[in-house]
This record gives sequence, C-alpha cells and structure tokens, in this order.
Amino acid sequence: MDLDAFRELLTPRGQEALGAAAELVGDDPVAAVTRLRKTYDARLTSAALTQATLRRRAKEKFGADADLMYFTSGGLEQATRREVADHRTRRIAPGSRVADVCCGIGGDLLALARAGCEVEAVDADPLTAAIAQANADALGFGDRVSVRTADAATVDPAAFDVLFADPARRTARGRTFDPMAYSPPWPEVLEMVAKAAAACLKVAPGIPYEFIPDGAEAEWVSYKGDVKEAVIWCGGLAGDTGRRATILPAGATVTPDPALGQAEHGPVGRYVYEPDGAAIRAHLVAEIAAMVGGHLLDPHIAYITGDLAVETPWASRYEVHEVLPFSLKRLRAALRERGAGNVTIKKRGSAVDIERLRKDLRLSGDKSMVVILTRIIERPFALICTPSRPA
Repeated sequence: MDLDAFRELLTPRGQEALGAAAELVGDDPVAAVTRLRKTYDARLTSAALTQATLRRRAKEKFGADADLMYFTSGGLEQATRREVADHRTRRIAPGSRVADVCCGIGGDLLALARAGCEVEAVDADPLTAAIAQANADALGFGDRVSVRTADAATVDPAAFDVLFADPARRTARGRTFDPMAYSPPWPEVLEMVAKAAAACLKVAPGIPYEFIPDGAEAEWVSYKGDVKEAVIWCGGLAGDTGRRATILPAGATVTPDPALGQAEHGPVGRYVYEPDGAAIRAHLVAEIAAMVGGHLLDPHIAYITGDLAVETPWASRYEVHEVLPFSLKRLRAALRERGAGNVTIKKRGSAVDIERLRKDLRLSGDKSMVVILTRIIERPFALICTPSRPA
C-alpha cells in the first residue's frame, strides 16, 4: 500500500470498501477479491483487504482499538502492545509535552495521549507518519497529537519535557540487534538524550550493558512470560536502582537488593525454578533465588533449585524426579520407564539440538514430562521433572 492508496482509504468511499472487506476477511482470498472488484478498483480493493487483515491480526496487541486503526505489516510487527505501552507511560506525568522521534504507526504515542500527554511526533516515512496521525484521529486523540514526516535529528529535545525514542531495529537485511545499526544509530540517540530534560528509550531486550548510558535506569519488561522490550530511563525519569525487571499483566517489579551478592550454587533440590526472562536480562537472578529460598544449579546458568515449594510470579516451578548425566540412551530408558510420551524440553547451557533429541527419544507413553537440559559445573545433565502446581 502506498500513500495515495492509504489516503483513499480515509475517504467515504474508502471507508465503505474497508467495511465491506472486514466482512470478507477469513473467506477464500480469491473470492474476496473478486467480490470487492465488482464495486471497487484494484488499488482500493487491495488496500481495503490488507487493512482488514491487519486489523484482525492487531487485536492481540490493541484489543478493540484495532478495529479503528490503520497498519502496515512491518509497523504492526514492531508496534508495542497496549499493556506494555500503558505501563511505560505511568512514569510520565500527565500534561507532559513529549517528543516522539520515531513514532512508527503510533502505538506509543496513543498510550502517551491516553495518559494525558501532548505529543509531537515524527517519522521519516511519509506513509507511516500519515498512519500514525490517522490512528490518533480515529481514537479521538487528534487534539493531543501532531505527526509530521521528518528525521529525528530535526527535533530539539530541549523544547520538550520528555524525549521518547524507539529507534528502528530493522535494516534491508532484516532485524538487527546491534544498536550501532539502529535508525537513528545509537550515538545519535544519545546526542538527543544529552539535550533532553528526561528521556525514555525503547530498545531490544538483548541490548548489551555497555550501551546503557551512565546514570540511566534500565528496565526489562515481560508480558505473560515473554520478554517484550528494554526501556532506558534517562535524566528526570531515571530511578536510582540502575536496573529493574517488570512482569505484566501482574505489574510486579524487582530491583537489585544491595544486601545480596552473587547467588550461591549447590546440589539439585526437590524443585527447579526457571526465572522470568526479564529478571534474567536484568541480572536479578540472585533476587529471585532469595525469594524462593534456593540457589543456582551452576554459577553461570539461570536455573534455581531448592527444597521449598514457593509461589512466585517470577519463576516457573518444576518438581525434580530424576537427575541423570546426559546420555541419549539413559534418558530414553528413564522416560520410557516413567511412561512418558509427551515431553517438553527446556535447555540452558546445553548444545543439544532439541528437535533432534525429541525425534531420537522415540517415546510412546501417555504421560507428560519436562526434561531440563543444562550444565552443572561443566558437566551436561538431564533433569526429569513435572510442573509443580500450587497445593
């Protein structure tokens, strides 16, 4: 879809076509095109069906708002889901003037506007900028949001209360994990941060620690167990913890405990705990181990073990039934003896190919088990477990 086709979608005839397309999504694609082409030209038919399809996909991230919004495929993929964006905006005072310098299709600026902020946004792509403004208008935030086509460098961060930046993390070759390949590149982002009274930077969860500016606070956020992003809070928005992990939708957060050093390690206990990925990324495994009264299996691997069955949103708990030095033959025999047929395989610190192992096990039982593959003091082990439910 190009900019002209998108603008046509915003006309009364385009809205009519979009409504008709929404009723055909899920039907045979050829039949849907054929039916719409009886009334609309090829360009409008294509644009309407594309939007209707994207709106259906977007419900997972945006809920009922998706029925009113506009998307590109790439923009939807990169957009922040509403729960995560809303969590982030709670740290920004209502009424703040915010510069969103890489706005995309507008998922974040919508959350900011919903929280009462005034947002001036830019995006280098004309179609994306037009979609962001249309989304703000469609959801009733047009009076709080203005979007223009421009590079981030054209914005003066000093003129705003808060700088918000979500640098693009895709190149012509696909997704990039190198901050120096972001658009704008990391040095340019930091130049803008230096001019801002306060800044919020949305980045990939795997950002290397050396790229986090001095004095900033880094927060890793997971949603239903899936790490979604890291947020770097700078200037007036930075807390004094240095790092934190947050899990949604619970809203629980954990920060470093100065009284704790490195987590101790020791023998396998009755249970193994798998910490939430946000806590692992934030280097807060020792804090989770303290919560459950446990210790690490290995000093370099984020599996916790202990004899207490502690309920926590910060870790999944598995009851350990058998611990084996890793061997395909021994593992297969042990699982067959336990009647296992459906096996969930987890690993950390193991080079084993999980899909290959699953095929090689050749199990046919009727019980479900969990196999944890890991390294304990340089030796590979397999732990046969079952999920531990609350008593």
